[in-house]
Amino acid sequence: MAGVGSESGSGKAPEDLGAQAEAAPDLTAAAVDVIPPEIVAQSLGEYFRAWFTRVRSGDAGVLPALAALLIVGIVFEITVPNGVYLGQINMVGIFDQSAVFILLAIGEGFVLLLGEIDLSIGYVAAIGGIVAGLLVQPQATNPDMFHNWPWWGAILIALLICAVIGGINGFIVTRLRVSSLIVTLAAQMVWFGMMIVILGQAGGLSVSATAPGDQKQIYGIVYGFLDVWVSWVGLALVVAVVGGSMWLRDSSRRRSGLVAPPVGLTVAKIVILALAGAIVVYICSLDRRIGEHSNPVIGVPWVVPLVLAVVGGATILLERTQFGRHVYAVGGNPEAARRAGVGVTAIRTWAFVIAGATAGLAGVVAVSYQSGITTNFNGGQNVLFAVAAAVIGGTSLFGGRGRAIHGLLGGLTIGAIYNGLFALGFPVQVQYIATGLVLLAAVSVDALARRNATAGSVARA
Repeated sequence: MAGVGSESGSGKAPEDLGAQAEAAPDLTAAAVDVIPPEIVAQSLGEYFRAWFTRVRSGDAGVLPALAALLIVGIVFEITVPNGVYLGQINMVGIFDQSAVFILLAIGEGFVLLLGEIDLSIGYVAAIGGIVAGLLVQPQATNPDMFHNWPWWGAILIALLICAVIGGINGFIVTRLRVSSLIVTLAAQMVWFGMMIVILGQAGGLSVSATAPGDQKQIYGIVYGFLDVWVSWVGLALVVAVVGGSMWLRDSSRRRSGLVAPPVGLTVAKIVILALAGAIVVYICSLDRRIGEHSNPVIGVPWVVPLVLAVVGGATILLERTQFGRHVYAVGGNPEAARRAGVGVTAIRTWAFVIAGATAGLAGVVAVSYQSGITTNFNGGQNVLFAVAAAVIGGTSLFGGRGRAIHGLLGGLTIGAIYNGLFALGFPVQVQYIATGLVLLAAVSVDALARRNATAGSVARA
């Protein structure tokens, strides 16, 4: 009777209330997609059942990317002559080639999570690489600009400039409400032109191991190596710190009666981390010299811990902070997030800032890998590879779903395809075609997954 009185007093028919309820935004929609199975599981068996349920509903996580990597590895190991594709020399080379794609994909991922896109990061990366490369040049070759900077100062300035560029993009998108597609397409052309202006008539700059100043430090990001014992000690420290923090955090939550992953899952994560790290360090510890009379090439390239540090930092930012929760909320349902008190404008702007800064770091790595940069730097190609890597890894183009590790796996997939086709002697146009087909397949899988998830939600309702 109370319910009837309430309806009568409100003066609204039940049909009107039902229509309003359907029209109102679902305040939980943004959060449902990012609840991992370990939160609802009390045992390892329950975790796998919950995980399998999410896969069937369309959220396959990293499975497609892992499957793509496995297929690419098997196909090229069979087809590349002499079976050298999965040899230690080429495997380390694939990571070196993929580093730029991985970093760009992680930066692009922050924007894609919001349902936006940044087409400028390819040439923003070029600006970052140019700034860092110019600042470490000696005075004799760079008399009219800053010179002889320490390598770390040059990199910091490059990242700061690229972050400001990203902030400008974010400001225009959020404050002036212009489509991110148009804003960043315009920015791409602007920074492409600026790249040519800055490089000037020389057409490029170079860094090398024998150059004066801190050029050799920039060069050494890809071509410098950690000592083998440092690599093993570093791995042990990483496993101890990361694994220990995971164990302590989960144990503390269990003691407090809070929701926590099952013990078996925590142990499995630590073991997988240790095994994956040991495999990487072991492969890099083998002698990768080409020819008996060349110098030994042993050790983990500096770019490996650099990229993994970015992946780890982005993972913490997205999955362990309020900012990350707000990113997922805005990407899943911006109106619901706004009503819940989330600063949607600030979140969007900061996502573009992070994308710009990460692109700047990718540019520095590109300068190291290429031993310099010229006006032939193809930022337009790199941004397409970045979007492809993020989507192939598992980040949704529609926003609300994605993780930093998706950029890592997708970038490795792009790099593996690029490396394999080059090893087989295919021209660059075939590389574009193959990458485009893989991207189309990834987007199709993403669209089908969202359709299945929507159908499942309607069925449950």
